[in-house]
Amino acid sequence: MTPQLNGYYNFGEYQMSSEQKVAIVTGASQGLGAGIAQAYRDNGFIVIANSRNIKQTADEGLIAVPGDISDRNVAKKLVETAVSRFGRVDTLINNAGIFIGKPFTDYTVEDLNNMLSTNVAGFFHITQHAVEQMLKQQNGHIVQITTTLVRQALTTIPAGLALITKGGLDAVTRGLAIEYATKGIRVNAIAPGIIKTPMHAPENYEFLGGLHPMGRMGEVQDVVDAAMYLEQAKFVTGETLNVDGGQHAGRW
Repeated sequence: MTPQLNGYYNFGEYQMSSEQKVAIVTGASQGLGAGIAQAYRDNGFIVIANSRNIKQTADEGLIAVPGDISDRNVAKKLVETAVSRFGRVDTLINNAGIFIGKPFTDYTVEDLNNMLSTNVAGFFHITQHAVEQMLKQQNGHIVQITTTLVRQALTTIPAGLALITKGGLDAVTRGLAIEYATKGIRVNAIAPGIIKTPMHAPENYEFLGGLHPMGRMGEVQDVVDAAMYLEQAKFVTGETLNVDGGQHAGRW
């Protein structure tokens, strides 16, 4: 059993390295991204953190790089910051994303462009740059945050564009895992259910909790635990880990 430190996994032997390990986390200013970034910091990683308006804090081990991840220059800057200052990129967490839920015929072209820009183009730009560095190192780990709706759609949550974009990330996770399996790079995904983050109003918690077989919404810590498991699971690649209270398993 891996011991925990302040509620997060202590990697033990995985944390020990002659060089400082570095994780890049997108969408890191709040919610899942902030929780995952803090977990990596608690386990001794330097974190290069990105969101549109992220601010530098007093923590010198968390380097804020603000900007829109759909901008290729911003994505390049994230990797360049990691490499120029610390010489490496060990982990990339592709957390940045937007969700617009509405009936399919109500989506606008603007909705389509916004979701493709953040969910797909943002992933493409930062992952390309990160993989280039990981290939030089012959080591690295990439994790996408998708959604359990990819595996089990709900009549109460119409989400066609989320399925197009996050479904694409789910598929490419397996493709990249195979493409780079012999290069020392692992690629995985986490598919959360509905998590208590600032995007959900507390007055909706009871309804949203009822959409899960376990009868509750997920907590940020649930997804953090999944990310920490994947970080240390050195023989796991091409996996989508559902953290959804059983939603993906079927109807109830």
